[in-house]
Amino acid sequence: MPTPCHIVVEGNPVIVYASRNGSPNKILPILKPFLEKFWQEREIHGEYDYTADCLVAQIVVRFGYEICEDDFSNLRVGVNYDPSVEYIYAIAQQDRNINIWVPQDKYRHNPSVGLQGCDRAGTEVW
Repeated sequence: MPTPCHIVVEGNPVIVYASRNGSPNKILPILKPFLEKFWQEREIHGEYDYTADCLVAQIVVRFGYEICEDDFSNLRVGVNYDPSVEYIYAIAQQDRNINIWVPQDKYRHNPSVGLQGCDRAGTEVW
């Protein structure tokens, strides 16, 4: 059964949507090592400009190959929350945590409320 999800990055308005494979047991094994390498490369090279923008772009590329399974219509970016998602993964730049949110009725009825319509399901540290 498909498990749609969003990935959002603090400091960037883009919302990444994947229509399947969005459960934590599928997303976190990809996202955590990816973020570890991303943060290491930023520190090694002293690159801090446009971090949120670079991160979103690299997430789209990475997840395009990891979860799309040769069907790239599964992945899209936009600025609107989708009412069908089961999880929202919010990546914080300051503490570099992944906060996992589960949409509730308030979100389902009006997804524009974003994370305010969700319950926090946990935090993962890369």
